[in-house]
Amino acid sequence: MSVRARDDGQVTILTIGVVVLALALTLVLAAATSVHLQRTRLAALADLAALDAADGIDDPSYFRPGADAPGRPVVPLTDAGVSAGVERYLAEHAEPGLDQLDVVEASTDGGSVHVVLTAVAHPTLLGPWLASWVPDVRVEATSSARAW
Repeated sequence: MSVRARDDGQVTILTIGVVVLALALTLVLAAATSVHLQRTRLAALADLAALDAADGIDDPSYFRPGADAPGRPVVPLTDAGVSAGVERYLAEHAEPGLDQLDVVEASTDGGSVHVVLTAVAHPTLLGPWLASWVPDVRVEATSSARAW
């Protein structure tokens, strides 16, 4: 038996190993990218919800006597009004793919709106066969908007 006969097929095994490693790396990168993109969509949704809530006017506060006094915010906001505005915006502009969307905080200091949203992101390309091994990722986005 020659030395050459014992080495037959070794390069094939190495090639298969490298291809499997490259495919696994590609799947992990694609999953991480999809989670990042879902977090970016959640951040955009939080920005828009905060802007919409900052544009809302609390009518009783706006029309009460002395509302235009110096040092008072031009558009007075309340926590209840901001929370209702954020919930209304999210109901009207639901983002597909953002599961278990939750408003953690929707508050105001009277002139600024602060919104914190969370959702569950599902890594793509993993399929149902790996879903039991890979946990869902909870993403969070924070946004603020000022009412003038």
